[in-house]
Amino acid sequence: MLTVHLLEDFVEITLGGPRIDSVVAPQLKVDLEQAMTGAPKKIVLDLSAVEFMDSTGLGVFVSLLKKLGPDGAIAVAGVQPAVLRLFRLTRLDTLFRIVDDLPAARALVRG
Repeated sequence: MLTVHLLEDFVEITLGGPRIDSVVAPQLKVDLEQAMTGAPKKIVLDLSAVEFMDSTGLGVFVSLLKKLGPDGAIAVAGVQPAVLRLFRLTRLDTLFRIVDDLPAARALVRG
């Protein structure tokens, strides 16, 4: 479901499934926590393949951001319209850095 690329100054995670919901969220949380063990605290999250996400999916990302601490950052790229509506409805678009594509997300986390 996810592909992890550990780069020098950030981690790039691509989610491959079309849905992030209560069925897949618990395992996704475990997978993300394992992927981040010992990794840089900056993440590029590619959601371009995700067509649907519910609040449990958002909860996974909020939990991950909290675990990163004050020095952590998540840039989200490739957000589909339905998923973007959820980020906006919950006002989490103010917490996560949402950009159109991967190059913009990479530039954001590199700061």
